[in-house]
Amino acid sequence: MEDDKKFSFFFLGLGLGVAVGILFAPKPGTETRELIKGKADEGKEYLKRRGDELKESASEIVDRSKQALAKQKEQLAAAVEAGKSAYREKTETAAPRRSSDEIIEGV
Repeated sequence: MEDDKKFSFFFLGLGLGVAVGILFAPKPGTETRELIKGKADEGKEYLKRRGDELKESASEIVDRSKQALAKQKEQLAAAVEAGKSAYREKTETAAPRRSSDEIIEGV
């Protein structure tokens, strides 16, 4: 948490320093405004590209997660079915149960 604050303050200070340096540069106001506008456009394009990359990366991760989840679901369904099958086999091969009437008569 502290590191996040440090980075935020660092970049804030860096940005303010650059802005002040540009504003006090020995260029006419028109050139300085054009320079600032150009840098802002470059930053906007960079963020757009970076956003597109992150979006693509996130969609790939979601797709892989969906595939892994489907595979796990199939494996779980197969395991449940195998358990049911083993239970059926075990109960069918076990000795037949006597009914309650047979038990009472035997007493």
